[in-house]
Amino acid sequence: MGEKYQHIETAAIHGASDTRYAGSLVPPIFQTSTFVFDTAEQGEKRFSGQEDGYIYSRLGNPTVRVLEEKIALLEGGEAGLAFGSGMAAVSAVLLSLTKSGDHILCSKGVYGCTFGLLELLKEKYGISHNFCDMGSEEELRQAIRPETACIFIETPINPTMQLIDLEMAATVAKEYQIPAVVDNTFSTPYLQQPLQKGCDIVLHSATKYIGGHGDVVAGLVVGKKAYIQNLAATVQKDVGGILSPFDAWLLARGLKTLPVRMDRHSENAEKIVKKLTAHPRVKRVYFPGDTGHPQFEIAKKQMKAGGGLISFELKGTKEDAQAMLNRLKLIRIAVSLGDAETLIQHPATMTHSAVPADMRQEMGISDGLIRLSVGLEAWQDIWEDLEQALNG
Repeated sequence: MGEKYQHIETAAIHGASDTRYAGSLVPPIFQTSTFVFDTAEQGEKRFSGQEDGYIYSRLGNPTVRVLEEKIALLEGGEAGLAFGSGMAAVSAVLLSLTKSGDHILCSKGVYGCTFGLLELLKEKYGISHNFCDMGSEEELRQAIRPETACIFIETPINPTMQLIDLEMAATVAKEYQIPAVVDNTFSTPYLQQPLQKGCDIVLHSATKYIGGHGDVVAGLVVGKKAYIQNLAATVQKDVGGILSPFDAWLLARGLKTLPVRMDRHSENAEKIVKKLTAHPRVKRVYFPGDTGHPQFEIAKKQMKAGGGLISFELKGTKEDAQAMLNRLKLIRIAVSLGDAETLIQHPATMTHSAVPADMRQEMGISDGLIRLSVGLEAWQDIWEDLEQALNG
């Protein structure tokens, strides 16, 4: 956390610039599209980069800057950049790192819309991709091509909860001088810090745990200052996937309670995993914090706790899985995650429906797989609802 803040719980509340106004404890919302110059000469200096200062909110805004500085602090990075959605962040990063003819190496399993973006890049711009288990250095080396421009990693992988050893991946990436990009949405900087494991760029769908209340859509990227400045001056400026000041304010507020929320999400999930594992209708449970997880040793090495996401496979068909979801009363059927409310979804027909069926099977996404985002309710109430739905 640097010299000023030794603990992430404190940094989450007090980190970032002091933008108080008229004694306000909370930084204000600078709800403005443009900024006034004192003189024409000042405007010239700001546009030329000779003078720091705000010009236009697509190019920077004080409220957004608070959020960007805070997420960079929490991830242990040099600088951060905010976007209008998680996919805006993913697409900006991949566009910045690739050109026509390049190749992207991905972990075996990614978010459905990330898969859609990869397909779009292949069809329109000739940027190829392939998926790799990334289970060892040798496997990674064999998958890297001369034209590989970056390694894109989800860990835990959505929705199978497979893990990638970040130190191992970063070691190989540096060997080939390829940037390692990590989608850290599921873990947040409170549970996992990829940059501290040697990776180069970390990104988030801030819609999820960063916001934490289901009321904002946003994305965040953290990395070296030179990279973030270039990303801001090129892809973000020219494509324009920016975040509004009000949404940035909501996210900065959400970050204040991130540590306590993640503790509760993780504690609740651990209790639900034990119950699900023992239920006769559940075929298999996937949770990084479970000692029975095949990559539990990796989880111990790079994660503070297992997080709030559980995937479990039901015995039966797609229709059996859907019927079970339809019997739920407290838990909401929705495709997001990280909210205060417990949410549940069916990946094969929802978040990963764009992925071809044969590829879904290869990724481990069966018709019986269900993803559960464990909320902040009393865990007993969450389980009572799950149990009646499973038994029905």
